[in-house]
Amino acid sequence: MTTAKKYRILTVALTAATVLAGGVGVAHAEVTGTRDATLSAATGWAGITREQVRIDLGKGWVTQAELTYPSGAKGRLPVVVMLHGSGHNDMNQTLPEGKGATFVPLAQAAAREGYAALRFNKRGVTGIGPVESTDPAQLNPKHPYTQIQRDAASVIRFAAASPKLDPSRIVLLGHSEGTNVAANLAADPKAYGIPTPAGVIAMGVVGQDIKKLLTLQIYGRLLLQLHDEFDVDADGRLTAAEAIDGLIGQPEAAADQFRSVLLDGDKVLASSDTDHDGQIAIDAEAGRVLREATGIDAYPNVPGLETLQDYVADIARFPTVTVALPRFAGPTLLLNGENDLQTPARAALAADAAVAAAGNRDHRIVIYPGMAHTMNVTPKFTPEFGNPDQQVVTDIRAWLRSHH
Repeated sequence: MTTAKKYRILTVALTAATVLAGGVGVAHAEVTGTRDATLSAATGWAGITREQVRIDLGKGWVTQAELTYPSGAKGRLPVVVMLHGSGHNDMNQTLPEGKGATFVPLAQAAAREGYAALRFNKRGVTGIGPVESTDPAQLNPKHPYTQIQRDAASVIRFAAASPKLDPSRIVLLGHSEGTNVAANLAADPKAYGIPTPAGVIAMGVVGQDIKKLLTLQIYGRLLLQLHDEFDVDADGRLTAAEAIDGLIGQPEAAADQFRSVLLDGDKVLASSDTDHDGQIAIDAEAGRVLREATGIDAYPNVPGLETLQDYVADIARFPTVTVALPRFAGPTLLLNGENDLQTPARAALAADAAVAAAGNRDHRIVIYPGMAHTMNVTPKFTPEFGNPDQQVVTDIRAWLRSHH
């Protein structure tokens, strides 16, 4: 068995993870509940009304959603519509392994600033968990990213039609894939039949095209880890001693995978050391092995991404945040973890610079040290899921307060 075949891809939750789909969204909705009598300080919902609603997304799918707002609020409220990252996400964006629910603290934060928040299950999701439908037509439709945008537009139209909400003060808050959806909708609201948003908040900014992002997630992050954690003298080459030391403290699976590329016992692996100098050049030699192992050069036919090809092809047809968001003249807030290996901070900076170059004077970007894609402080190369850090929540609250 070749090294490439032995080597398994090291990656974290692909941006183009499992996706949803469906048909053209419409704005019909019905209220199925009014107040949650179990509000408590322990869960953070005290003083917040939780109204269960259903929104018809069209093509046979009526999704469950929740509208939350400060109890006793008067008049039509500004509202934050929350747009998920990729995958079959529920209205809370419940994280794997019970590690949190991204949108819950953000909805609660919005209420503390006098905003309503509207969260919804993505098409194909029937409950918190997430619980998925068994209907393949809803879970895996044609043109999945296009449908995700249309579904988001349906939710925004529902918000605009609600007597409790102000259609001129709808803020779009997106995470990961949701940043791209928000930017695409905000750039051309008439095309989606929605009011011009009052602002866009983007967390984990999709500032590069899907090919570049997948290349980073599947292949590039491995080279970054070798440079950052193995190459102590920063010469771009690894001795056997550097490789052995670099494996110390790595999770067992990661250590085994890197060992299969770098080492043969206590010597560098001869098949990787193609110039036979006793060292392995990270980019030229280890990179060659990793390119073959990950199959990234076969893009879009990358091994392991077969079920995502429709999604990848569809989202590639639409502009990234860097291209779309400059067409939006309203306030923008871009937030990114410095250690994000799914949507890199450098691309978020480029997106904000593009917004500024377009003449938008109300833009802000924050890059958070030590944070990764779910906006929590976590190791860079072995990230763990978690709710947004309190500083992120605080910054969003401050921005909402200043734009109320």
